[in-house]
Amino acid sequence: MDQLIALLFLDVAGKPLWLWLGFLAIVFALLAFDLGVLHRDSREIGIAESLRLSVFYIAVAAVFGGWIWASMGPQAGMQYFTGYAIEKALSIDNVFVISLIFSYFAIPRAYQYRALVWGIIAVLVLRGLMIGVGAALVQSYDWVLLLFGAFLVVTGIKMLFASEGETDISQNAALRFLTKRMRVTQELHGERFFVRQPHPVTGKAVLWATPLFLALVVINIADFVFAVDSVPAIFAITTDTYIVFTANIMAILGLRALYFALAAMVHRFSHLKYALAGVLVFIGGKIFWSHFFGKVDPAISLGVTVAMIAAGILFSLWRTGGGTDVKHAA
Repeated sequence: MDQLIALLFLDVAGKPLWLWLGFLAIVFALLAFDLGVLHRDSREIGIAESLRLSVFYIAVAAVFGGWIWASMGPQAGMQYFTGYAIEKALSIDNVFVISLIFSYFAIPRAYQYRALVWGIIAVLVLRGLMIGVGAALVQSYDWVLLLFGAFLVVTGIKMLFASEGETDISQNAALRFLTKRMRVTQELHGERFFVRQPHPVTGKAVLWATPLFLALVVINIADFVFAVDSVPAIFAITTDTYIVFTANIMAILGLRALYFALAAMVHRFSHLKYALAGVLVFIGGKIFWSHFFGKVDPAISLGVTVAMIAAGILFSLWRTGGGTDVKHAA
């Protein structure tokens, strides 16, 4: 018993093991409830249900952030909420790409939600590895944060002047690699990722991938690309690995629920990229300011970040005007 207690208090990345296990338990409990109870059967998710689920996940993230604030202090709490806001805002671009991927593979809305839920498992591992590597680099080499800052500033400027060209999914290198080396069915087989079908030459039953599996792979590759921006952004807020990881995962968990509402009106956020570019430049510049002149008050970081994102959302809604497509509303 004493050994078990000692193990639970073992230091892992600056926090006792029980804190990490507790958070992962919350995540997997939410996934189990989501996939096993709320969406046991494949069905289309309407905008109204998507918004209700989003409110639920935002509430869970807020309660968890409140616990961090109360148990770890106001500074840790503000760092969590700042990181959460940044990850949530940056994920809107991810929604657009995911929508394109599902359209390219002709995945019905009834199967999209389950694919996104299973995709979160890969995201947990991928983000965990990237955050672990980032934390090790930051702890070993202080100058890495300056590289992160420069990267964020350059990324923000590029985003500001980027063209609105549509992403061509067919040119994705990973997709071309998989389709050349895997047997892939022409049609979907419900929500299955793999099926057994006769080989066209031998007639023997062999394993085939379905288009749903390819969509899942490409979505996770897209998440990796977006993580290259978002992980340095949150490390610019805090180097506390626990806060970095929890804010990332909480934002991603809620993204799945919000996807179906955002995908129906993603065109309403066409001007949000300017606010996101401003946030990246601000966060990157904050690193240099902190390095040469002293740390910026976390309350200022949170206030500026939320204000810029809110302004970008309101400006986008005002400029696009009109109504949204509500034909899928529940």
